[in-house]
Amino acid sequence: MPTNPILEVRGLRTYFPLGRRVLKAVDDVSFRLHAGETLCIVGESGSGKSITARSILQIVGPPGRIMGGEILYRRADGSVVDIAGLGAKAAAMRALRGREIAMIFQEPMTSLSPIHRIGWQIMEGLLAHKMMGRAEARARAVELLRQVEIPQPEQAVDRFPFEFSGGMRQRAMIAMALACNPRVLIADEPTTALDVTTQAEILRLIRRLQQAHGLAVLFITHDMGVVAQIADNVLVMRQGEVVERAPTAELFASPHHPYTIRLLQAATALGMAAPPARRAAALGAPFLRVRDLSLTYPAQARLFGRAQPPTQAVKRVSFDLHEGENLGIVGESGSGKTTLGSCLIRVLQPSAGRIEYDLRAGGTRDLAGLDRVGLKPVHREIRMVFQDPFASLNPRMTVGQCIGEPLLVNGLMQGAALAQRVEKLLGMVGLGGDVAVRYPHAFSGGQRQRIVIARALALDPRLIIADEATSALDVTLRRQILDLLLELQPELGLSFIFISHDLGVIRYFCDRIAVMHRGEIVEIGTADAICAWPQMPYTQRLLAAVPEADPARRGLLAEGMG
Repeated sequence: MPTNPILEVRGLRTYFPLGRRVLKAVDDVSFRLHAGETLCIVGESGSGKSITARSILQIVGPPGRIMGGEILYRRADGSVVDIAGLGAKAAAMRALRGREIAMIFQEPMTSLSPIHRIGWQIMEGLLAHKMMGRAEARARAVELLRQVEIPQPEQAVDRFPFEFSGGMRQRAMIAMALACNPRVLIADEPTTALDVTTQAEILRLIRRLQQAHGLAVLFITHDMGVVAQIADNVLVMRQGEVVERAPTAELFASPHHPYTIRLLQAATALGMAAPPARRAAALGAPFLRVRDLSLTYPAQARLFGRAQPPTQAVKRVSFDLHEGENLGIVGESGSGKTTLGSCLIRVLQPSAGRIEYDLRAGGTRDLAGLDRVGLKPVHREIRMVFQDPFASLNPRMTVGQCIGEPLLVNGLMQGAALAQRVEKLLGMVGLGGDVAVRYPHAFSGGQRQRIVIARALALDPRLIIADEATSALDVTLRRQILDLLLELQPELGLSFIFISHDLGVIRYFCDRIAVMHRGEIVEIGTADAICAWPQMPYTQRLLAAVPEADPARRGLLAEGMG
């Protein structure tokens, strides 16, 4: 590495005054970043890694502000500017932001304007920095879309964000970040919500562009597998402080801080090389039988352009679920796995096929043909846990009200009995009964997911459909939630259908795996068989894209590392 870093952070302190107390989001953080280097900042949610990145660009939201330290950026001519001393709206800061230091955010749909075309959003930075005229900027936007491998860039430049898939939106965000040829690229969890194959493509793309342009990359993530694949050096943060820093190979081989060790242990446990936490149980008769289930979305008229043709989201899917079994459903975004889960619980009405379910009280029902009244007893036995716990909880209701609502609505409990049941449910998921009077915003992501699980358990269900229930959580919280569900399962007599794009999670938690591709189940078998001896090329490609938490095996980026 060159002697002089392109970016040097010294003793950075970013605080949030909250009434009489102060939240020290970033407390005395220091590091160096050199041209061509990838430095990963890793840590759990709330560790301060994103606030560190936002401080560098002076985009920390109020009431947060930089209270001390230096952020030294070395320009191409060798002059040094202290970003910490610039105001967020200062002309010198605006000149750096986007042009010299650019950022890719975690969720492109919230970062892209829904009412402006992709091309305009890429051109905006070029025009704002007066780097070229409108015609040149448009040509540059088309070329950038070509560089990030978006098909038909000449047409894509005039499309809106909603017309792009998640992976394409993230590529468009990368194109925007690279528009002004920055020297430093900050990537804040850019692949967290993506499936494994799209994640691998985005990581390879960033590495290829880094090599082509000599970028210094500051990569923020909680995924130790990604860290092992892309990082030259690693900074581990916890509660706003740096607890460990080391070259990647050294950190993985001999971590020193207990927190780093815990992160690596959790990542290893959820890795593809680890044995499952649960061994396949002896299976009895199935209680859920899905036969030739299909869902086709009808053709949709459009205000401009050609009508959208009918879309077959689920195609003749068949499988059985046995008592006490955990079935994992995996596939890329758009494979139909979430649509399948919504059909099973009848949020969506299937176009064809049968969903035969044996009620606890006796009798079999075809859920595909039931009306709202007929579904009521079924919905007491089949519950769903969604990906985003914050969106699943009513912010105007206390935790106790959220958990007790299913019991109240079904007329099963009220008053003191309801309060006792809520307290018991909170205890089951490792939360004290005193939290019932608090509101969802007062809890961390992991705690909110526990609250959602408690609500799902309120009606004593037989089957829980978990749709990406852990994908938004960091690795230690992910393992805690999975272990909690496994612990509760035998006690409560539960079965699970676990929908995820994370094969490590599915292997850890499930007895069998069904692999979906373009609406169809292309392979189904035991977790061991699917992960060790996949038969279909699509399944093999999914497994090959899973990042391993081992820097010695950087197969994921072999193509991009040259």
